[in-house]
Amino acid sequence: MITLRQLKYLVALGEHRHFGRAAEASSVTQPALSMQIKELEDELGVDLVERRPGDITLTDTGYEVARRAERVLAATRDLTDFARHRSHVLTGRLRLGVIPSMAPYVLPKILPMLQDRYPDLRVELRETLTRVLLAELGRGSLDCVLLALPVEEHDIETTPLFDDPFLLAVPATDARPQDTCVGVDDIDAQQLILLEEGHCLRDQTLAFCASARRDLSLGATSLTTVMQMVANGYGVTLLPRVAVDVELRDERVKLLRFAEPAPGRTVGLAWRRTSPRKVDFVALGELITETLRVGGPKIIS
Repeated sequence: MITLRQLKYLVALGEHRHFGRAAEASSVTQPALSMQIKELEDELGVDLVERRPGDITLTDTGYEVARRAERVLAATRDLTDFARHRSHVLTGRLRLGVIPSMAPYVLPKILPMLQDRYPDLRVELRETLTRVLLAELGRGSLDCVLLALPVEEHDIETTPLFDDPFLLAVPATDARPQDTCVGVDDIDAQQLILLEEGHCLRDQTLAFCASARRDLSLGATSLTTVMQMVANGYGVTLLPRVAVDVELRDERVKLLRFAEPAPGRTVGLAWRRTSPRKVDFVALGELITETLRVGGPKIIS
């Protein structure tokens, strides 16, 4: 009989492509993991793993079984959540993913409110790039994700929380008065400083600044680093309004507003459509908008 443990180990093996690393991630010994994989192969009557010296890969059948196993494991977690959380809102464990261009600015405000209002809730955080968060959400490793919308995956449900307009951060020595409204044509694409590849804020900036160089291979890993570059006169950048309180602490930087229609992003929550915890996620969204006290689209329940 196929077991959830076997499916979990196969998914880990597909992710790490190494028996030792997969065993470590699964908190078991390598022989125990190898034995479970072999038993799964025997049960299914197919080879799931191609074993080579110093390396392994899943067979075509193995990849398909692992893909289906992720869905089975996610559904199992949803079933557990349904049983544990059906009578109380925001209790137990909540595995929350947040993109890097949101986490440092939103979490310090909402975590104390969560702790105060929902003392029985234990939040576990994961901060990384959007594509990684969505992959982990899809396979059940996360419960919900705070990110920039839209999300295209059909099995993911989203709700918008607030609009987050962008401002143009320039060196304080810039000749333009601070009350100047700028447009995209006022941005020198050669001076634009971006986050590194994979950050959605980078993609949003490039989408607005169509003339910007798209072959840039350099980039920073945080807005704090980008703002230091601006402060020292190396260029300009687009700064989300939600980051202003934290990032605009240097007198060597000033912000200019964009003329309408101003660039920006819509921030929202995402979760699996099959999750039974939608009530939790709506409550979390309401707390976020209340805490940040920002305008934006009404939460869709």
